[in-house]
Amino acid sequence: MTSQTDETYAAIDLGSNSFHMIVAQYVDGRLQIIDRIKEMVRLASGLNEDLELSEESMQKALACLQRFGQRIKEIPQANIRTVGTNTLRQARNGECFLSLADAALGHPIEIIAGQEEARLIYQGVAHTVFDETNKRLVIDIGGGSTEVIIGRGYDIYTMESLYMGCVTMGKRFFDDGRIKAKRISKTILYVRQELEAIETAYKKTGWDYALGSSGTITTIRDVVQAQQWCEAGITADALSKLIDALIDIGDCNAIEFDGLSEHRKPVFASGVAVLSGIFEALNLEQINVSDGALREGLLYDLIGRVHHEDIRHKTILDFSQRYNVDVDQAHRVKNTAESFFHQVNSDWELHKNEMLKLLQWGALIHEIGLSIAHAQHHRHGDYLTTYSDLAGFSRQEQIKLAKLVRSHRRKFPLDEFDAIPSNVRQSIIRLSVLLRLAIVLHRSRSNSTLPEISIRVDNDQINLYFPPQWLFEHPLTLADLKTEQTYLQAAGFSLSFQ
Repeated sequence: MTSQTDETYAAIDLGSNSFHMIVAQYVDGRLQIIDRIKEMVRLASGLNEDLELSEESMQKALACLQRFGQRIKEIPQANIRTVGTNTLRQARNGECFLSLADAALGHPIEIIAGQEEARLIYQGVAHTVFDETNKRLVIDIGGGSTEVIIGRGYDIYTMESLYMGCVTMGKRFFDDGRIKAKRISKTILYVRQELEAIETAYKKTGWDYALGSSGTITTIRDVVQAQQWCEAGITADALSKLIDALIDIGDCNAIEFDGLSEHRKPVFASGVAVLSGIFEALNLEQINVSDGALREGLLYDLIGRVHHEDIRHKTILDFSQRYNVDVDQAHRVKNTAESFFHQVNSDWELHKNEMLKLLQWGALIHEIGLSIAHAQHHRHGDYLTTYSDLAGFSRQEQIKLAKLVRSHRRKFPLDEFDAIPSNVRQSIIRLSVLLRLAIVLHRSRSNSTLPEISIRVDNDQINLYFPPQWLFEHPLTLADLKTEQTYLQAAGFSLSFQ
């Protein structure tokens, strides 16, 4: 990383149980945490049977985001990253909430997939408790999901995100707040069923020790140690004593333990049951606890982006390799698309860094659909890009990238860009135009260098300028441009070339 004297960063994690914000300074290559803010929003409790967030839960979340927004107001936008997890992945009215949430926070919110959440959690733990020698099992019980990861150093061997968080299990098995042995057993059985499909593979991979992270496990650790049931971490015996104690208490609201906050009482028993199910399924005797979690992972990932260590670039290279993309052709298209971008980004108001990256990545993977079939390969590529687990990418970023792949040939699918938020939709459409033109000019897949080509734009008017006689000497390219002229006209663009 490039050494900087003083830079401030913020990472915000909109979890299903609580919202977290961490603010840090990156000073001479080292990260120093200067502020942490946490609010128990319990967003998952606001999901009804139709998976829609209630008005009350949204208002509570928005009020929290307004407070967070005030704290990050002076931090550069490029140094902030905000992500939503399980509940926002599920919410059917999530897009409506996000438009309000973006405004309340003053910064766009990304929704990340479960696998990406697991990756970031592991990175947060790995940077906090670095160990390049031993394999560790990392467990993170959130409000809506639980992530289970095995890795060594910063490398991940396997990871899963499972739909069993303390809030979701609380709603399912402890909805009236009563704690009974039968309910604990049902929760543990549910957890065992969720882990059944991965249990054998995880045990085969193996680990040297286990670490827990985030609020649920940290709180359980604080409670069992305050009760002097174990001296370090959380042991299976201490967990068993805690379950017996909870059953004796019998009511979530009546729980009184040192180390347990009032806000966590309603979801404490369900969190304990989830952890107990994991202990049983994976034959754990003890886990230790890490202070690092998702928000720390977000911070390090964000710093990597700013300092030219963007995991997304490696992801795209791996993605193209997996689907046997013609690398030479991809780079020919990428170079021409970049040239066009630099000539028009000012007139088309394209935000240079992120928009250029999207265009570059789109060029590198635009032909991945060929691995399935040549016919309609732009549609196959769209599907692969939308639904693959792409490390470092949010759901919104994958959709933008997928639409570049989808629209790179044949009829311009203008209506499909409705999936992209209106504030950036026009920019993504314009990137698609640049990608299409670059592809047309390299349709022959020749290694011959193109001449210097100038592009000028005036709103939806596009003008390409070639050296004298070049187009007449390349009649196939001229014919391809005329065909593209028709496609773009149907999408509201006017293309001329000379």
